[in-house]
Amino acid sequence: MTTDAGAGAVRALWIAPSADVDPRAVLGAGSTVADRAQVREFARVGPGCTVGYAAYLGPGVILGRQCTVQDFALLYEPTLLEERVHVGPGAVFTNDRFPRAVSPIGRLKTTADWDLVGVTVRTGASIGANTVCVAPLTIGRWAVVADGSVVTADVPEYALMDGTPARRVHWVGQSGARLDRVGPDLFRCPVTGALYGEHNGALRPLGIAPR
Repeated sequence: MTTDAGAGAVRALWIAPSADVDPRAVLGAGSTVADRAQVREFARVGPGCTVGYAAYLGPGVILGRQCTVQDFALLYEPTLLEERVHVGPGAVFTNDRFPRAVSPIGRLKTTADWDLVGVTVRTGASIGANTVCVAPLTIGRWAVVADGSVVTADVPEYALMDGTPARRVHWVGQSGARLDRVGPDLFRCPVTGALYGEHNGALRPLGIAPR
């Protein structure tokens, strides 16, 4: 295992004694890896991340700066989390379109038989507890996926997703709060006062509203 200090990192890396971290993984300064977590070969964990109890990061999985992967979450390769992503406890990121134990001729499958596909989560997005993200898909910046959802398609930026399969039920701001509609295609965050505009099914920040 090697360490990556990263720009501006100040805290030391901490790994619980019972964690299983492959020596070929790279972990950033200020990150913590809890008991019984497993970080596989060539995984990269950015500075200031938290990997929870019994969480799993598959080979080559990448976490950007200040990501949180909570207890029992399973992130199979080739998952990519950008910066400041939150993954709730028990979430599962899949990587196989056609899961089978054996090949068509009855031979037990190995990793060499898989056509791996991944889940990409953009900056600031939050994935709720016990959510299943069915690869391949991309979850947009600052989106929120509600607990227990099953995500089967790409998620727009700032979308609040819920259900099985998950559908957009509202918009959220960077704070994570549901936005208030204040005009045609215009929304305001109740926490920060930031304004957002909707156009053609997409949401974009417009700035801070005067108070």
